[in-house]
Amino acid sequence: MGVNKGKVRKAVIPAAGLGTRFLPITKSQPKEMVPVVDKPTIQYVVEEAVASGIDDVLIITGRGKRAIEDHFDRSFELESVLKKKNDHDAVAELETIAKLADIHYIRQKIAAGLGHAVLCAEKHIGNNPFAVLLGDAITLSDNPCTRELIRAYNELGSSVIAVERVPKAEVKRYGIIKAEKTGDYLYKVTDMVEKPAPKEAPSDLAILGRYVLTPGIFRTLAETKPGLGGEIQLTDALKSLLEEEEIYAFEVTGPRYDIGNKLSWIKATVELALMNKEFGPELRAYLRELLENGQKME
Repeated sequence: MGVNKGKVRKAVIPAAGLGTRFLPITKSQPKEMVPVVDKPTIQYVVEEAVASGIDDVLIITGRGKRAIEDHFDRSFELESVLKKKNDHDAVAELETIAKLADIHYIRQKIAAGLGHAVLCAEKHIGNNPFAVLLGDAITLSDNPCTRELIRAYNELGSSVIAVERVPKAEVKRYGIIKAEKTGDYLYKVTDMVEKPAPKEAPSDLAILGRYVLTPGIFRTLAETKPGLGGEIQLTDALKSLLEEEEIYAFEVTGPRYDIGNKLSWIKATVELALMNKEFGPELRAYLRELLENGQKME
């Protein structure tokens, strides 16, 4: 049975990680601000939340993350320069970014894991269901991933997490669920484990960084002891929540890009650039020529 039928109007975006997989660029720049074509990664994430009907976003930041706040703020000096140049399209775009949603910020003062970052949002969220979107992952779909999770939550009244199938050799990089299929792309979760060895993984369904959670998660997070890596793992808290509430998983089939991974970032940049009406066709022709010349040189 469901436990909370309130509307999902708030989202939490954890963005306090150090981005060590993307060094050296993340030495002085937040990984969430790494650009994909012409927008920083976190803007895609906020836009997904807004497209899913969310108008209140809390970003969990850390030291050295001020660039995120500046990006979603107004820049009157820049806007003034653009207005003098009669570049009204650029001004309108900047104003749109600043008005995407009501965006709030809280600092995670210690690097204690994803679970701890979500726990930092408790006072802001209160006794309401909410979405969690990792700030360094982009999902692409005509129907946004978070909207699908909210739709499932509205039907079930229970926490819903997004999952995708991954190669068995890669399960050690993710939280993995054990589940029973209950419908098209929908599963009832019976167990989960954080970053298991391939031989110990209960399935190939990996948690991919999008969640809709009931406020009960805050209670289990507060009781969760540090786990893998000495950090408070959100997966461990969800496993504890399973003892009190039902949790479901929705299998996502659209593209997802882990921008903390350099190859995935390159793929995201190329694929999104190819979709761009302004320069996509020219880029496609260039890549085709590049590949043909490469084959001739082999």
